[in-house]
Amino acid sequence: MRGLFTPPGDGGAVYLDGNSLGALPAHLPARLQDVITRQWGGLGIRSWGESGWWTAPERVGDRIAPLVGAAHGTVVVSDSTSVNVFKALVAGTRLVADDRDEIVVDATTFPTDGYIAESAARLTGKRLVPVDPADVPGAVGPRTAVALVNHVDFRTGRLHDLPGITAAVHEAGAIAAWDLCHSAGALPVGLAEHGVDLAFGCTYKFLNGGPGAPAFLYVAERHQGRFDSPLPGWNSHADPFAMSSAYAAGEGAVRGRVGTPDILSLLAVDAALDVWDHEAVTVGAVRAKSLALTDFFLDCVAAYAPPGRVAPLTPAAHAERGSQVALRCARAPEVMEALMARGVVGDLRRPDILRFGFTPLYVGFADAERAARVLAGVLAEVAA
Repeated sequence: MRGLFTPPGDGGAVYLDGNSLGALPAHLPARLQDVITRQWGGLGIRSWGESGWWTAPERVGDRIAPLVGAAHGTVVVSDSTSVNVFKALVAGTRLVADDRDEIVVDATTFPTDGYIAESAARLTGKRLVPVDPADVPGAVGPRTAVALVNHVDFRTGRLHDLPGITAAVHEAGAIAAWDLCHSAGALPVGLAEHGVDLAFGCTYKFLNGGPGAPAFLYVAERHQGRFDSPLPGWNSHADPFAMSSAYAAGEGAVRGRVGTPDILSLLAVDAALDVWDHEAVTVGAVRAKSLALTDFFLDCVAAYAPPGRVAPLTPAAHAERGSQVALRCARAPEVMEALMARGVVGDLRRPDILRFGFTPLYVGFADAERAARVLAGVLAEVAA
């Protein structure tokens, strides 16, 4: 599928930053040109109906649903990940009894999740309980309202036990909410299979939807009738064009909507998802190649890098690994700057983590080998 993408750079770069921003699908500019010139320019406001703009959040959500193991009608594409974290946490507390006064949050979470969890706790009168993801099963109990966990740690690439943690949260009578930003489009998730209650994630990483592309929100079918969004915008109203002063929630995934959708970005996501229509492109096939690529990269780093200069933070066990490799390096900022100058694009998490994201749809084994070889050369030149 590599030819379906235009990775950043002059064509000779190794792009290993798809876990931050996916590469441009080659057909996407033409698709957006049609949206801009024919739909917006030609049809204008008629495109809300004739071009399917109004129903796009649910339609695109239904395209993402099978990639995260969700049922039809349970995913909507709307707003940012941060906004969807807020919706999920507050609405999650409203799905349980009022005497459940704690929100358990992944202590290693991506910062925005933590910031919003803290705010949601203040707004709902709950107590925030930060714990390591591995300790969530022992931390949840009769006082837990919601547990928020990242499926893949954004720093280390560690894959957390979604089935086991979800089961433990449910045993405690609480709501399990998952951040899928670093797993959607990279590995099997199984939201419906494992009974996840709420989930959200971005579309600009492994789903290649473009910078600032809207995020998705998952609400399990069993909760949709009681999903009480803290942001009841007009787009989630049962009859939005009645312009009623009284709010009445719509049915199904539409309850996750708020305001007018960002059509240009949303339809860019729609176009980017076309790659998943190819028969050979399955989540299972992507996962198999991801593990093979990251195994190979780790082997090459071990073989090429000067001893003691980098240490893998990403687990070796496949069941504990996402689709990135994180290496601890004493002079990480300087090393990453040198790598970028030599055509190997990764990223940095201060103070000492080099991150390399492997998107199997356009990253190959030659890319992995070259990146490890260039890294070894940079490490040899940069004093420890």
